[in-house]
Amino acid sequence: MIEIIITISTFSSMVMLFKYFEKINVNNLQAISANYFTAGILSIFFLPNTFEFDKIIYTNTTLFFVLAFIVGLLFVLTFNLYAHGAQKLGVTPSTIANKMSMIIPIIIGIILLNEEVTFHKVLGISFAFGAIFLSSLGRGKYSLNKNHLIIIVLLFIGQGLADGILNWAQKFILNSSNMNLFFAVTFLSAGFAGAIFVFFKLKSQKIKIEQKSIIWGVALGIPNYLTLLYFIKSLKIELFSSSEIFPIINIGVIIFCAFLSIVLFKEKISIYNWLGVVMGVFSIFIILS
Repeated sequence: MIEIIITISTFSSMVMLFKYFEKINVNNLQAISANYFTAGILSIFFLPNTFEFDKIIYTNTTLFFVLAFIVGLLFVLTFNLYAHGAQKLGVTPSTIANKMSMIIPIIIGIILLNEEVTFHKVLGISFAFGAIFLSSLGRGKYSLNKNHLIIIVLLFIGQGLADGILNWAQKFILNSSNMNLFFAVTFLSAGFAGAIFVFFKLKSQKIKIEQKSIIWGVALGIPNYLTLLYFIKSLKIELFSSSEIFPIINIGVIIFCAFLSIVLFKEKISIYNWLGVVMGVFSIFIILS
């Protein structure tokens, strides 16, 4: 259970850092790239001293690296889609697509990992989706241009696939010996892909690398590494199945971020947000019962 709590805490701290970035005018793309390189370096630093390549517990080591590389690219893709969607469509539909994507790893857990389906689990997950929708509504309404629907669909699929691959990999590939190598490949792939985005931005918009953005990106990389580490550890605990872990973590982040936003940024929470928080608490209670 401590793994779930740490995952929620570190992920929430990342969200708070993003909120703070807006206030101090940090370049998100530059910070994100630096963040991935930082997380990748931390993954290498924490490789166990006894690590050996033959400890990768899958006969096809190529698959190990290919999956890590794909997840890294999906990390960068979904971040940029989320940022673009938030600007063009609004934060609400982008956030809903991002969070609702947990249905993909949940389905993977049930179909490919043979996880049990119970009435309590289905009911709790249903309430979790309702909580995510309400907590993302803001003032209770949003509009979506049908021409931009492709962005929402790609964001939903991209985030869901990244989580789904991680869910499958933690079951069949990852262990304490090779986990940090997988993270290193994932984060560094994301870092280099992000650096390419930064390069094109520098060329097209004639902007410069900002030292402030790099420094804050390094700070962001620390909780990012811890989030992925303890997220995988959460999926490996036997107390809950992965189809229960995903809604618990998602709802936990929403609840924690709501209270942190009130305390740190004096944000006003709408009645829809409060209903989402209450429904989220109720969904966790049902899943845990």
